[in-house]
Amino acid sequence: MKRAELHRTIRKSHRYLGVTLGVQFLFWTLGGLYFSWSDLDDVHGDHQKAHIHPIRGNIQLAPLSDVLQKLKAKDSVNFIFDTHLVQILSEPIYQIIYSKEHDRGKKIQLANAVSGELRPALSRTEATQVAQSSFTDEAKVKSVEYLTTTNGHHEYRKEPLPAYAITFDHPSNTTVYVSTQLGTVQKFRNNKWRVFDVLWMLHTMDYQTRDHFGNWVLRAFSVLGLITVFSGFWLFWLSRKKKIIKPSPVSKH
Repeated sequence: MKRAELHRTIRKSHRYLGVTLGVQFLFWTLGGLYFSWSDLDDVHGDHQKAHIHPIRGNIQLAPLSDVLQKLKAKDSVNFIFDTHLVQILSEPIYQIIYSKEHDRGKKIQLANAVSGELRPALSRTEATQVAQSSFTDEAKVKSVEYLTTTNGHHEYRKEPLPAYAITFDHPSNTTVYVSTQLGTVQKFRNNKWRVFDVLWMLHTMDYQTRDHFGNWVLRAFSVLGLITVFSGFWLFWLSRKKKIIKPSPVSKH
């Protein structure tokens, strides 16, 4: 291929690659600016989370073995995966995660940690009270939604279900997600987080789950980006001006 034809082919390819990748480069830049200038504590709503007072050390707790016996009388308990002591509406509560089969069908049981009595999952009213007690700002509840399923774009994706989404009438438009079975707050979501989430999706180019950094679209654009850069260097090299060497004047005798 002649030099002029090669030059023209590379220039044309570089131009089209630049247009194709330019929009994505803009998204990457905007996302990077937002990420670097944002306080992650504000994005996660940490400044809106109320302080939970610890349980007093002199409290008399019911033996966990007694609670497990009550649970076994109610359901098959072949495997215990985890137990936690948490507070729900200022009461100490046992969280027991168990199953009948090892690899599937995990269940959660709540029990009053003082009386040892098993208790049901949170009701709508209780979940709303939990959300209100966890939210520091004075705001009225705007809406309450019961969630049993979410998709890859939902702001509560990959989190324990069922759950109540309690949205407050607040400038941040904060939604507090409370797991009915765990009985505790799982996530705070506000407008800053939602902007972050959209920009993160554009940044990772994962348009299905938003969080997968190794998807083929991102890999392809990364390779094309390198090709665009190297084609630009090549164009610079091909377009350089050659130094013209003038012949030495012939001396006359």
